[in-house]
Amino acid sequence: MHVKSLKVFCDVVGRRSFSLAASENGMSQSGASQIVHQLEDSLGVRLIDRSKRPFVLTAEGEVYYEGCRKLVHRYSALVDEVRTLHQYVAGRVNVASIYSVGLSYGKELIDRFTEQFPKTTVHIEYHHPDRVYELVAEGQVDIGLVSYAQSNRSIGAIRWREEPMILVCSPDHPLAARRRITAAEVDGLRVIGFDRGLPIRRNIDRQLAEFGIEVAVDIAFDNVDTIKRAIVVNTGASFLPAPSVQSELLAGEIVSVEIENVLLTRPLGIIHRRGVELGQTAQRFIELLTGPACSSNDLPGAPPRASVQEAAEDNGNQEIERVTA
Repeated sequence: MHVKSLKVFCDVVGRRSFSLAASENGMSQSGASQIVHQLEDSLGVRLIDRSKRPFVLTAEGEVYYEGCRKLVHRYSALVDEVRTLHQYVAGRVNVASIYSVGLSYGKELIDRFTEQFPKTTVHIEYHHPDRVYELVAEGQVDIGLVSYAQSNRSIGAIRWREEPMILVCSPDHPLAARRRITAAEVDGLRVIGFDRGLPIRRNIDRQLAEFGIEVAVDIAFDNVDTIKRAIVVNTGASFLPAPSVQSELLAGEIVSVEIENVLLTRPLGIIHRRGVELGQTAQRFIELLTGPACSSNDLPGAPPRASVQEAAEDNGNQEIERVTA
C-alpha cells in the first residue's frame, strides 16, 4: 500500500476529521474517505466505526493505526536523511505552540529557519497547553513549544529560554504613575490572573511567596491575550511574560511597573514524543531554537538558553542531537 494512503489514514485518525485530513493532504474529503475504504477493503476489516459521532477506531483500527503511524514517521525521517546527503535540509516541521509563545516568537523563528534552509516549510499551530501535549504524544506534530515543560512516559522535554515576568497595568491604574514600587506595596494587590489549574498560576504564586508577596486574583483567564484585554477594559493589573506585551507597551495601551529587588521568570521548553526519531528538518529546527542564533539579543524578552547538547545534559538525555529519546 502506498505510504501516502497510510499518511492520509493516520491524519484522519489523528485529526479526528476526514475534512481536516483531506485539507492537510491537498485532496477532497471524498478522496480521503475513499482511501480509507480502499484500505479497509484490502485488509478485509473495518478500521473505523462510522456509526458513532464522532467516529471511533475499531480494535483492528487501533492496531493498524499504531503500526501505520510508526511507518509514516520513519519514512518521513528517511526522506529527510537522504535529502541532507546533498548538504541541504528540505522538508516540513510541524509545530504546536501555546498561544503566547507562538505569537511572540513564531514569525521570527520561521523567518530565520527558512532563510537558513530555503527548501523547508515550518507550520505552527496554536493550542491550549493540554492540546499541545496531546498532539505531540499522538505524533500529529513534530515538537511542541510550551511553558513549564514537563517530561512523562511519552513526552521528552528540553529547556529552551527563560522569559521575564513583569507587572503591567492599565494607564488608568493607580500604580501606573509610579513605575517603580516596593515588594511591600505589591503585597495584597488585586490582580487579573491565570486560572488556578494552570502551571503559570501556580508558579507565579510560588515565586511571589518567595518574596513575601501574596496577591488577590479578582478575575482569572486561561490565556495571555484575554488577560491583556481585561487589563485595558477593567483598568486592572497582572503579571505577564514581557515578550507577550511588547506591542501593547509600545502603543501605550498598558504600562509596566518595576518591583524593587523582585525578579519573576517563566521557563519555556520544547517537547517531543519519546521513542520516535525526528527527521533531520525537525532536528535542525531544534538546533536553531536552542543555539546562539536565538539568543536574547536576537529574539525578544529572554536570556539565551543552552545549546542542543547542553540542553540534553540538563534533561538527562545524551542523545538529544538525534532526538531519539
